Amino acid sequence: MREYELVMVLRSSLTEAKRKKVLDTVKGWLKEMKVLKEDNWGLKPLAYKIKKETSGFFSVLSLEAKEAIPSDFEKKLLGVEDLLRHLLIRKK
Repeated sequence: MREYELVMVLRSSLTEAKRKKVLDTVKGWLKEMKVLKEDNWGLKPLAYKIKKETSGFFSVLSLEAKEAIPSDFEKKLLGVEDLLRHLLIRKK
């Protein structure tokens, strides 16, 4: 099994319903993967402005998969306008 960790920074101006919708959309793209843990760190200040935002809502997903993440997954993430930054790493 492969384990991954996905850290996402969402716009701070999003309502809770919109933020939940974005997170559900991302989880929907990961159908074959099992979400081990979802951790919302909440609203945090950013070290520098990203897309004119000074703070962001941080969310972390711990994932487990039998196969590698699809190659188009990161392209899909880049297309989400409310997602300021993301970091996807493979854990040992």
